[in-house]
Amino acid sequence: MSKKKKFGNYKENQISRSEEARTVRRIVAIILISLILILVVGGISGYKYIKSALEPVDPTSEEDINVEIPMGSSSSDIGSILEEEGVIKDARVFRFYTKFKNESDFQAGEYTFTSSLSIDEVIESLKNGKVLQDPVYTITIPEGLTVDQMAGIFAEKLPIEKEDFIDRVNELEYVETLIDYYPSILSEDILSADIKTPLEGYLFAATYDIYEEEPSIDAIVEMMLNQTEAVLSSYMDNISAQELTVHEAVTMASLVEKEAGSEEQRKSIAGVFYNRLEIGMPLQTDPTVLYALGEHKDKVLLEDLEIESPYNTYHVASLPIGPIANFGESSLVATINPEQSDYIYFLHDEEGNIHYSETLQEHNQLKNQHIN
Repeated sequence: MSKKKKFGNYKENQISRSEEARTVRRIVAIILISLILILVVGGISGYKYIKSALEPVDPTSEEDINVEIPMGSSSSDIGSILEEEGVIKDARVFRFYTKFKNESDFQAGEYTFTSSLSIDEVIESLKNGKVLQDPVYTITIPEGLTVDQMAGIFAEKLPIEKEDFIDRVNELEYVETLIDYYPSILSEDILSADIKTPLEGYLFAATYDIYEEEPSIDAIVEMMLNQTEAVLSSYMDNISAQELTVHEAVTMASLVEKEAGSEEQRKSIAGVFYNRLEIGMPLQTDPTVLYALGEHKDKVLLEDLEIESPYNTYHVASLPIGPIANFGESSLVATINPEQSDYIYFLHDEEGNIHYSETLQEHNQLKNQHIN
């Protein structure tokens, strides 16, 4: 074959490949433009849908819609009820919107709405508890209580039996359903055979309004778990930053709650606890001994410290297996934001003050000064 013919074939191949490359580029460009258009159109459509869902169902309506929000309802439950009654357009948008805005503390009860309300107006009513009736019961659960103590309060204030409450919160099948329903705060850690009461520490200390004459135990438990979830959700990133699981954070917060009486003390004691854990020293906190014993005592004896229990922090060089009481929000804040110090020891004097020290020698000197 002549050089001229070879050159001609080469040139034809080059032109062919060039045309193929241009065709491929055109196809790729068309695909990319199509994908971008799909994303843009989808985004605009989604935005318009969400914007529409946040607006009133019927801006001109003046008709009253009576709605009952049962005690223990989650934001998902409330959204479904409101959509079904025609108060809002979309329950899913309501649920995501309340989570995005970190809205919680919705009040159970009977409400009067209209379909002319925006979602923000509905949320405000639910938060303020603008209901048609006063609560039948108002019950305050203080910080630092065990499930057993809380069951006693409910039995005293409500038409339920203490034993029935305790039996229900210890019922394995029920606890498993709660783990499925509250996966952000409850884990299988609470199902350990060594855990005394699975929901210990997870029933939040607060004042609760109850609008039913005979509320169920399930409704009470879920009302409290909703409050716990609302509080913990604000601190999830901080808990992770402290390299804690939710269960560990709740456990530590319960120890801080039992050992301290003020916000300043809580942060200092949390710092001491972390210092001990860092050097592999047992936490050695007396409230865990009392919880392991299952009784209240004014003074923990040396023989009490010997009890072999995964709750006894004289026996285990780690956090106890689970919480020993419920906690207040300030104890949780101290848990995720402890005071930095070199203190390893602390002791309470008879006036409620706490004295800290870096060495055992200093600690013993403080004992001689402040404890008779």
